[in-house]
Amino acid sequence: MLTRGLTNLRRAFANEDFARFTSGNAVSLVGMWGLRIAVGWLAWDLTQSAFWVGLVAFADLFPTILVTPIAGAIADRRSRLAIVRVTQLLSIVLVTLLTLASAAGVLTVELLLILVLLNGLTMGFKQPSRMALTRALVPRKDLPSAIAINAIVFNLARFVGPALAGVLILTIGVEAVFVFDVLSSVFFLVVIRAIHLAPPPAHPGRRSHLMRDVVEGLRYTMAHPGLGPIMLLMLILGICMRSYVELLPAYSAEVMGRGADGLAMLSAGIGIGAILAAFWLAERAGQGLTAVVVAGHAASALSLLLLALAPNLAVALTAVVASGFAIATAGVASQTLTQRVVEETMLGRVMSLYGVIFRAGPAAGALAMGAAADLVGLRAPLLAGAVLSLAATAWLGRRLLRAESALTDAVVTSSAD
Repeated sequence: MLTRGLTNLRRAFANEDFARFTSGNAVSLVGMWGLRIAVGWLAWDLTQSAFWVGLVAFADLFPTILVTPIAGAIADRRSRLAIVRVTQLLSIVLVTLLTLASAAGVLTVELLLILVLLNGLTMGFKQPSRMALTRALVPRKDLPSAIAINAIVFNLARFVGPALAGVLILTIGVEAVFVFDVLSSVFFLVVIRAIHLAPPPAHPGRRSHLMRDVVEGLRYTMAHPGLGPIMLLMLILGICMRSYVELLPAYSAEVMGRGADGLAMLSAGIGIGAILAAFWLAERAGQGLTAVVVAGHAASALSLLLLALAPNLAVALTAVVASGFAIATAGVASQTLTQRVVEETMLGRVMSLYGVIFRAGPAAGALAMGAAADLVGLRAPLLAGAVLSLAATAWLGRRLLRAESALTDAVVTSSAD
């Protein structure tokens, strides 16, 4: 299994522009995951409140709803690579301001919330272009492997970033994590300067009004027999299940009685499971992905149930590794199916909806779970989320399996063919 999976991954890396983008993105994502853990820990340190931890996570993720749909429409009109460059530069400016405020001792939880919110808006604008770029950088035959590589990179960063953040917070201070994020983003910008892609061609009859384009993309997605259930299932589980990731600082401190070390171990456990999932999916080369989506969502809900009931850190680590495997399995399979079937002229808009759900669902769930946790503790909200996630998977999973042919028969040729 491993040999065939590695062969598929090497073939995708043979595409030079994809290799360049992936190397820069890998370093940048390590900084991003470290930053996310650092701001969560800082919110807890400033307030000792799970609600504020959830609110800061909400500020980071929820702005996606506001800007990503419009960003998707723009991504179908403009250079996606240029959008990634500009938004990455804006993020560097915002994190630099956060670093200076923290180092000067003037950072309050309110100012932290504002800076995280602005950075969330910036990242929400970048996401559709970043996700849609993959299909432009590889031929169609390499698309499943390229998406698996993206998952490996994303989740290796989820392992390395929090672990590095934990070490830096313990040994130097939280500002060191912010500095690393800035430097990693600068590296990303330098690397992708060597990539040159033509802007999307003009299409006759394209609507001139952005909001009409946004609505058109939404209608296209929800009317599709396979894409509609995928997006709805992602939304429900994002709210009810995936949101626990943003609450790990509170879980480590309140439930496990640990500090930054426990947080780093739990976050790294998610990344380990997800990396294993990405290798497994690369070996499958895009086969049977509809069933993989359903099974992955069911397994992720069961792993959350185990986490909610975990009596000690060892069991909690087992639960998060299983969760990382299941979440990544369902996520990579969902994204592969989506990118293979969507028309090129709609790709930015569909991926913007994917990005909205991917980020805003956990943001809303983290806010609700954080508020509930301040009243009844964190275990009860996690239990409720697990039960609701299982129910949603049972309901929508059947619909998705019935629509399998719509996701596998109509495969769109990528722009790199």
